[in-house]
Amino acid sequence: MKNFGKVAVLFGGRSAEREVSLKSGAAVLAALQRSGVDAHAFDPAERDLSELKKEKFERVFIALHGRYGEDGTVQGALELMGIPYTGSGVMASAIAMDKWRTKLVWQAAGLPIPEYEALTEPTDWNAVADHLDLPMFVKPASEGSSVGVTKVKTVEELPIAYAEAAKHDKVVIAESFMSGGEYTVAILNGRALPAIKIEPANEIYAYESKYRRDDTRYLCPCGLSAEDEAAMQHLALLAFHLVGGHGWGRVDFLRGDDDTFYLLEINTSPGMTDHSLVPMAARQAGISFEQLVVQILEGAHVG
Repeated sequence: MKNFGKVAVLFGGRSAEREVSLKSGAAVLAALQRSGVDAHAFDPAERDLSELKKEKFERVFIALHGRYGEDGTVQGALELMGIPYTGSGVMASAIAMDKWRTKLVWQAAGLPIPEYEALTEPTDWNAVADHLDLPMFVKPASEGSSVGVTKVKTVEELPIAYAEAAKHDKVVIAESFMSGGEYTVAILNGRALPAIKIEPANEIYAYESKYRRDDTRYLCPCGLSAEDEAAMQHLALLAFHLVGGHGWGRVDFLRGDDDTFYLLEINTSPGMTDHSLVPMAARQAGISFEQLVVQILEGAHVG
């Protein structure tokens, strides 16, 4: 075991995903302590970040989700203090948190993404429906855990879905529906872990399905051919690299009717709860939860 020194596990925070972050952080903290790491809880919603420097923390494991933790803000503060932290840096964290700008990066590189539109209040809803077809998804650009996401089945529902998403973010996007299934690939220190197929019991793999229901099915092995899974893993690594991702993360996909895998989004600080996907993929790869958190911590960096 490498001597990591005094380690802070940042969890909780002020985002809409605080509840999930508390669970992730508690699991990470316990696993690090079981592994012999001198790890301590630190909730930025209750303590000033400057205390990290005063209390001589030598590394930080970021288990925050959403804004003020996954969006580059905390990363920037830690860099100013010179404290190594886990996960992606300031730029990659900021880009990946913004689904619209992530799409622009991937689009510029010619990677496959679902058809989408950025929405505003005066948007012509009929034109959006003609372009993207129905059903479609409407979501805030910079929220995670499916906060503010609506599956829209009629044109009349579009302005209602837009208003709901706009409660959470100024930028709202609509995205084409893909019926070929939802998949995810975890990234760990330059390696793509086994893919997982997600089969929610209800219509949308949203907050309830992700964290509170036990009837969502997670298939790992995912049921794809070795060639298809390898192609998706390669695309995940490329997409992660293009936004400047570092250390660990998770790349989500939708499969189209044409069997093409379309990039959906990147999570640079994924969930680590008992329902979370990265630990599932790690187990399939023969990596225990304790080994996983230690390997993530090994990748801590400044800049």
